[in-house]
Amino acid sequence: MKFFIDTANLNEIREAQDLGILDGVTTNPSLMAKENITGRERIMQHYKAICDLVDGDVSAEVIATTYREIIAEGEELAEIDDKIVVKVPMIKEGIKAINYFSEKGIKTNCTLVFSAGQALLAAKAGATYVSPFIGRLDDISVDGVALIEQIALIYRNYNYPTEILAASIRHPMHIIQCAEVGADVMTGPLSAITALFNHPLTDIGLAKFLADHQKVSTK
Repeated sequence: MKFFIDTANLNEIREAQDLGILDGVTTNPSLMAKENITGRERIMQHYKAICDLVDGDVSAEVIATTYREIIAEGEELAEIDDKIVVKVPMIKEGIKAINYFSEKGIKTNCTLVFSAGQALLAAKAGATYVSPFIGRLDDISVDGVALIEQIALIYRNYNYPTEILAASIRHPMHIIQCAEVGADVMTGPLSAITALFNHPLTDIGLAKFLADHQKVSTK
């Protein structure tokens, strides 16, 4: 499973990169706004700064919702860096644009996916990634992980190369559950990733080892 971090914060990206387990970055307009990155020029510069930090793919989201505008915006984003993946919403115009980008060799991430039917359309159009938002499904009492499992089965049935990018990850168990059912990628906050380090028995065991070492080293 690939680990992507869902943020526009450069310090968080650096911290994840330093761990040696980061495979990519996903962003969206809300995350850009959170970092006070405003204005088209500053946003484009910030995407480039992210690309310079990481080795893997960086999802950059279009704001447009019409076919021609999605194409124009997506092509502009793709010119920033070879690592850019154009993030396109799951709408009719978006699927048309994904098909266009696929034919042009531009990587895409179909976002705001909440059903297997939507994921099937994205794969048919040639999306590089499909992003089911499992946390938002859980919020309305729908099993988000079950959707990942359903999409994985469909993609295996027909050998679709589209990678399942489990998005809206809220906590470490989401990561483990998505890994169990076959998600290719997870994207979530740094806190969810670093929480995987934690276990009380690890803390207890390390404390005992250090205490025993202190006893023998002082004799």
